[in-house]
Order: sequence, then structure tokens, then C-alpha cells
Amino acid sequence: MNTLAAVGAAIGLSAAAATPALAADAPSGGVFAATTLNLAAVGEAHAPPDMATLSLGVETLRPTAGGAMRDNAARMTRVIAALKAAGLTDRDLRTSNLSLSPQYVYEPNQPSRLSGYQASNQIQVTVRDLAKLGEVADAVVSAGANSVGQISFGLSNPLAAENSARLAAVKALEDKAALYAQATGYRIVRLVSLSEGAPYAQGPQPMPMMAMAARAATPTPVEAGESAVKIDVTGLFELAR
Repeated sequence: MNTLAAVGAAIGLSAAAATPALAADAPSGGVFAATTLNLAAVGEAHAPPDMATLSLGVETLRPTAGGAMRDNAARMTRVIAALKAAGLTDRDLRTSNLSLSPQYVYEPNQPSRLSGYQASNQIQVTVRDLAKLGEVADAVVSAGANSVGQISFGLSNPLAAENSARLAAVKALEDKAALYAQATGYRIVRLVSLSEGAPYAQGPQPMPMMAMAARAATPTPVEAGESAVKIDVTGLFELAR
């Protein structure tokens, strides 16, 4: 029985309940209302990622604040030029942090002593051609980036994967409802309501790239793996004997 065709309420965005519940409403005028079953299910779809984001930056330490900022700006300018030479555009680059902080030396039984200033400029880079990812990592290190953080993979257009996950979630919900109905001696009358939680993607765990890029004699190999998109749904079913 395809209960999805009997949806009596609009799909809403709400968190999915984790525990099934079978309930009969309190009697009114000596007549019990419908018995209902509240269930949650998860649907999952997999797709190869087609984009990646990585964090990189330049950190410089100089005796004066002005010197630290000037050196940092010069090196970051070279890094951005290297990124654009690799095919990235302005929309692929976003500054995520810019800071300047004093650095102190601490010695036993001595007052702290100012040793210089550290300037930091971090940017988030989006790479839309994964074949160039290793080349990009190597290029920015060669250009002066000395802080290459983590990389994460994703889908530029996740809608197809999300819809596949939705179908899987509804199928899992219907199967679970049928199982509970059979186990309790009921039959499913209709699906009263269906709610969806926000979709979320799970890809390969973010990985640090600094060590690889710094020592690579050939372009750094990067494996994208597979991304998983999950959808949580909650359904309320009406049951009858």
C-alpha cells in the first residue's frame, strides 16, 4: 500500500522524532478517536563530490606591527595570484580571518617581553575542478602560504541526491509503519502528516593538507571519496483493526 498518496497535511520542516509511538486519543462522548502511529526514518543517497573547500593562509612574524602586515600582504598577494593562475576566480576566494597580535617571551622570574608581532591572513578557497586540487595546494605553498588547513568535499548541486534521499526516507518510513502495524494487529488507514528535517551531507572527514603540500615533489594526490546526503522524516499514520 502506497501511503504517500494519502498525505493529508502539507510537508513541514521540523525535527524528526526518534521513537515510535502508538496512541489512542482519550474517549469523547464514549467513542475513541483514531489510533495513530508516530514514526521517524532516515533516507540516504550517495554521490561523488564535485567541489572542495580548503582553508589556507599566510602568517608572518616581524619585530614591528607595520613590518608584519606589509610582509603578510606581499605574500598573500602572491598566493592569490597563484590561485587565479590555477583557474580560480574572485567568487572562489573569501577572506575568513585577518588579525594582528603582539608576541611575548615568557621567562621564569622575569617580566614578559615583547618579541614582535604576528600578522595572519586566512582565506577559504573553493575548488570546482577536483582534478586541479592537488595542483592548487602545491601552488599556494610555493607562492608563500604557510598555513594550509583542512579540506572538505561537497556537491555543487545537491538537489538530485537530496530527492533520492527523500524517496528512500519515505520508503523506509512506510516499511517501518507496515511492520509495526502487523506486529500490533492493526492495518494502516492513511498517512496523516509527513514532516522533513533539514537535509545534511556527510562526506569524507576533513583532512589536513599542509604536510603533504609542503613536501610534495609531484602534484599532491587527493582522493575525493563519496558524499552522503541524508534526509530525516517523521510520519503520523492512522491505524484501524
